[in-house]
Amino acid sequence: MAVYKRGKWYWMHDFVNGVEYRMTLNTRNWQEALKRHKEKLNEIAEGKLGSVGKVARQTLEAATDVYLEERKLFKAPKTYITEFERSKPLKAFFGDTSLKRITPGLILKYQTERKDKGLANKTVNLEVALLRQILKKHRQWKRIAEDVEMLPKQTKAARVLSPEEKASLLTWAASRTDWLIVKCAAILALNTTMRGCELKGLRRKDVDLFERTLTIRRDSTKTDAGARVIPLNRDAVAALSELLTRADQLGVTEPEHFVFPACECGVIDPTKPMKGWRTAWRHLTTKAGLKGLRFHDLRHQAITELCEAGLSDMTVMGIAGHVSREMLAHYSHIRLQAKRLAVEALEMTTPILPKPESEGESMRVN
Repeated sequence: MAVYKRGKWYWMHDFVNGVEYRMTLNTRNWQEALKRHKEKLNEIAEGKLGSVGKVARQTLEAATDVYLEERKLFKAPKTYITEFERSKPLKAFFGDTSLKRITPGLILKYQTERKDKGLANKTVNLEVALLRQILKKHRQWKRIAEDVEMLPKQTKAARVLSPEEKASLLTWAASRTDWLIVKCAAILALNTTMRGCELKGLRRKDVDLFERTLTIRRDSTKTDAGARVIPLNRDAVAALSELLTRADQLGVTEPEHFVFPACECGVIDPTKPMKGWRTAWRHLTTKAGLKGLRFHDLRHQAITELCEAGLSDMTVMGIAGHVSREMLAHYSHIRLQAKRLAVEALEMTTPILPKPESEGESMRVN
């Protein structure tokens, strides 16, 4: 703790939790300087005063690199990669802007530019949340927190296919040999409720065709509840058999090898999962007349069909890996036709009662 005189004015120079604070106390009186110094330290402890020394003067780009390097030590590799990708647009926009010069107005400009590029509100909010964590680490968030707003949540209704649309999708998927991967992925999603990330993280050791089960491990899913064992029906077994036959032909035979191995420039690397099938999926859905259908909608489709089959919530959650009934409700968009049939079934069981006579009418009859 240090209060010193610089010319005619008193200054403070302190390090709190490794963060440097050097600023004028705006007084020439020693007793007043001590009082103001104590007030400043209280503000720092409450998080109301950002650092104004070397840490606050460093650029967002440098602060982000330091933040990510520390996160790398304590977070799963997948989490680190996700945050690293989210940091790219932040570093591109803020670049060499010092932390103390990041304002609510500048963050609003960032949000506006990202929205103009067609990004979803959720994506932009996740990027701003990362920026918030970086600023918090350097005691720079509190000063702007009240004036920064997140974009409103957007709830995009899942698309549930009709039987005809579902048949069209699978028929077109089987029409080309170079769509084998996306065809098998679609069949598995429709018959197991698996997410795209869970499919890509699937290893040979996770598949047991004899017991007709498939194991989703924690490192390949989003939540702890996502780790589960899924029973396989005939369609899922057929799709996995096709994938494993292909894997055998490519030399992807070890238990740790991925069922969907990476392929870079025609070279198969079974120790890494493939990045995805976006291009094939886009072409497939266009051909099937389902342009705009997301691969994740197939998971919605599977859960919806399970709910329509009358299974209990706990059974559906056990297959789909949900945490709560609220999350289940988010996915299980029961089709209007199913609701209509249920309501129409009531017509045949509800007796039509005669219209009751009023008391006056009854007396006149008598």
